[in-house]
Amino acid sequence: MPGLVSATRKSFSNLPGTGRDQISFLDQEEEAKFPLSAVFPSPTGGLELGGQAHTDVTLKQAISPEQIPPKENCRPDGRELGEFRATTINLGSITTADGSALVKLGNTTVICGIKAEFAAPPVDSSNKGYIVPNVDLPPLCSSRFRPGPPGEEAQAASQFVADVIENSQVVRKEDLCLVDGKLAWVLYCDIICLDYDGNLLDACMCALLAALKNVQLPAVRINEETGLAEVNLKEKTALTVRKEPVATSFVLFDSLVIVDPTAEEEDLATGTVTIVTDEEGKLCSVHKPGGSALTGAKLQDCIGRAKTRHKEVKKLLDKLLKSVEGT
Repeated sequence: MPGLVSATRKSFSNLPGTGRDQISFLDQEEEAKFPLSAVFPSPTGGLELGGQAHTDVTLKQAISPEQIPPKENCRPDGRELGEFRATTINLGSITTADGSALVKLGNTTVICGIKAEFAAPPVDSSNKGYIVPNVDLPPLCSSRFRPGPPGEEAQAASQFVADVIENSQVVRKEDLCLVDGKLAWVLYCDIICLDYDGNLLDACMCALLAALKNVQLPAVRINEETGLAEVNLKEKTALTVRKEPVATSFVLFDSLVIVDPTAEEEDLATGTVTIVTDEEGKLCSVHKPGGSALTGAKLQDCIGRAKTRHKEVKKLLDKLLKSVEGT
């Protein structure tokens, strides 16, 4: 029969799991009796003819792997070039923090905890408080990181987050001042990566934004007699978050642009670019640490994708906040 594997007599010796020394395909005469069947090992270790229970196998057209056409625009994990991994956000993950959130972007997992403390305002800005972000990449999250002081990637991520906070004005530092020239809030934003599988900056910014929206600050008043601050832990107010910056990262493979890269794709890429937009579609930051050049047309395309991504993340975050407020 054309297009079918021929059933000539052929033996294979010492096949594992057959329970016998050899197994044979049927010859042409036997094939007439049992069409499109072959002798296969049975589950009990013996041999049975095709057609019996657990061994019913029909011979189909033989196709070599080289003849199977590859799926176009498909990545190793099955995603398309412009497809994001599943995003999960959990609020209030750390009960001892004033605000916290855990974000999963595929396998990349980041947790952000925010702690509020008192401090004197800066001398040159007596009406402002502080926001101090810090990104930690412990050996726990990936074998590429080593114990000790922060590495280059952790320092670069911390600086990126600090720049986005400053440029986007997600929280105005004036809102953190309690008494002009005397007392202000300091928000320590500790961002720790628990599992690293690429696209760290997107996960860090998402975790920071969610944690800031989860912050509850206690009421503070200054005792006029003693001049000391008195804190009322029973009366708390939400932190005023004025902007909602969301980061979207891309990697470049020469002229090819891929969104939401995994760690493997980042290692193979010839360049990266991260675009941060707010809820009004305004650019807060464009971060491109070297690598392949990006044309103006492709950059505009990346900005358009970043705006679309912002809407998706905002919708997810708003839904989560509404469910938390409902409880």
